Amino acid sequence: MAQLLDGKKLAATMQAEMKIEVAEIKARDAKVPGLVVILVGEDAASQIYVRNKETAAAKMGIFSKIDRRPINITEKELLDLIKIYNEDERFHGILVQLPLPAHIDEEKVIMAIDPKKDVDGFHPLNIGRLFAGDPLMIPCTPYGIMKLLEAYNISIIGKNAVVIGRSNIVGKPMAHLLLQENATVTIAHSKTKNLPEIAKKADILVAAVGVGHLVTEDYVKAGAVVIDVGMNRDKNNKLIGDVDFAAVEPIADFITPVPGGVGPMTITMLLYQTIKAYNIQKSGV
Repeated sequence: MAQLLDGKKLAATMQAEMKIEVAEIKARDAKVPGLVVILVGEDAASQIYVRNKETAAAKMGIFSKIDRRPINITEKELLDLIKIYNEDERFHGILVQLPLPAHIDEEKVIMAIDPKKDVDGFHPLNIGRLFAGDPLMIPCTPYGIMKLLEAYNISIIGKNAVVIGRSNIVGKPMAHLLLQENATVTIAHSKTKNLPEIAKKADILVAAVGVGHLVTEDYVKAGAVVIDVGMNRDKNNKLIGDVDFAAVEPIADFITPVPGGVGPMTITMLLYQTIKAYNIQKSGV
């Protein structure tokens, strides 16, 4: 039976430490790290994510603001808004909640954010630094997964890692973070042939493809570490992962639950990087 990688527990521990750090910053500098989240439209899932971020930031003493904009905001208006926040010294982190409406070019929006304030880690400069082995801001979900592996003393060096998924948000940066820790990494995806066979060779398997219960016992070798990034709804509207937990848990050595695994770490790393961004901007680096 697998040991659970408890992201909720680790997130609580990290957030308690971060709360102390923010209090120390406030005592020293008479100000605190600031985060603005720009939310366009009324997407229900985005509303929940943003509310959770706001709650976590408040608990830690981080100054946070949600700037809600209508779904018909023009691309120029959004880019102008980002420019204002780039220049606003109260905010050290800027996050534009994705997805955006179809009439807005997400790439242009990401490019417009000051890389030092890009706490989501999606700006091409930050992606480039990550791939070059000199990261500044790192995409929060892969970063959170690395913290989980570290917290449970899971060795990565020399391990075979398979990442199912090739998005810029999770799959690609996840592969590079594992590679930097000297894993041998395979990136698989929906077009990969013999996917179960490839996945079954993994010592560390990361499922980030967005298909509910895709990963069954046929994908997992005995003793593997299984990381489930999926957030899907089944026919009963129950939240499920990309991994069939009931089928895989008896085989694996470690596994993340859904919910309570990767999700809490994503928000935690966002706020962790907001504090980091504050320190970088204060130092003038």
